Amino acid sequence: MTGTAKARVTFVQPYLTAYRLPFFARLADELACRGIELTVAHGAPTGDWVARRDNVVLPGAVELPQRDWRLGGSRIVWRPLAELARSCDALVLPQALNQLDAYPLLARRRRGTPVALWGHGRTHCVRHGAAARWAKAALTRRADWFFAYTDAGGEYAVRAGVPPERVTVVRNALDTTALAAASNAVTEDELTEVRERYGLTPGLTGLYIGGLDRHKRIPYLLTAAKEIARRVAGFRLVVAGDGAERRLVAGAGGAVIAVGPAHGRDKALLGAAADVMLAPGAVGLCVVDSFALATPLVTCVWPFHGPEFDYLQNGRNALVVDGDTDRYAAAVAGLFLRPERLARLRQACRADATRYTVEDMAARFVPGLEALVRGDA
Repeated sequence: MTGTAKARVTFVQPYLTAYRLPFFARLADELACRGIELTVAHGAPTGDWVARRDNVVLPGAVELPQRDWRLGGSRIVWRPLAELARSCDALVLPQALNQLDAYPLLARRRRGTPVALWGHGRTHCVRHGAAARWAKAALTRRADWFFAYTDAGGEYAVRAGVPPERVTVVRNALDTTALAAASNAVTEDELTEVRERYGLTPGLTGLYIGGLDRHKRIPYLLTAAKEIARRVAGFRLVVAGDGAERRLVAGAGGAVIAVGPAHGRDKALLGAAADVMLAPGAVGLCVVDSFALATPLVTCVWPFHGPEFDYLQNGRNALVVDGDTDRYAAAVAGLFLRPERLARLRQACRADATRYTVEDMAARFVPGLEALVRGDA
């Protein structure tokens, strides 16, 4: 960085989704106040992500060419980043073993643009063996800075060898402020219309929002919905999402109502009409959706949860069930039959929605990014 030229930070994403746009907009504003320009670069969806059909266009973003192929059970991706790295003062990459473009940049990290990693931290899935865990730790410790989704991810980075002063916990989040405001602004007339459209009964509505793929345990969800409906007359489950298992949802019938993907105002409407959020499979940012919409999450003990699972406190702001679909259905039915317990969970969700916001997330990134562009890392 010389003269009066602005410093530039570049974030590389596997692909762009709508839920990340408010974060990047907020971060761009925060950095601009400090004379730093933000650039976002991205590839295209691969694997299960393709079926979700949730990629978006961001004006001004850099679209990267990429190659991807399957190796064993994993999808390997390569994007040329050398020129991108030379054109900026700091580069932030995903912490992902399958993103091969990170390796050469991290291998020469002291001889070029500083490289930060942003990610989960720990390899939390049991399907990853010892070799993958070792490789992830080795990759992580070579980063000039580590931006961890959660406290547990930050602790992992320190154990992997990143100096504590170069680790930032960012509290990964969605735009909960806007979502909560949109949900609170839903009128009674709008609520009546959406309930009439889908045949929903106040106090007896479940909601699923997210991808419809194998990690989400969609067959389990549909079986549980059928059992909940048997136990609680009038129960309906609204499923909002897309993915490889969309046909299972569309053909479920009965208490299950498939509505396709829901974003922004549509998500707020569905959340205002719902009472609980059901997600027996892998949970991630749907956790903060549940907080913003005050629809307590009912999930399961499951080894493939994302790091945001750490935001949940069983019995306070969510229920975490250990068992089969009958036990899961009984837990959900119990909430409908004990509205005072459901009300306590909803109150805790509203309180926690203010803790996990894109405003706070962007602010947490700034000191580390400033240190990187100054060359202090």
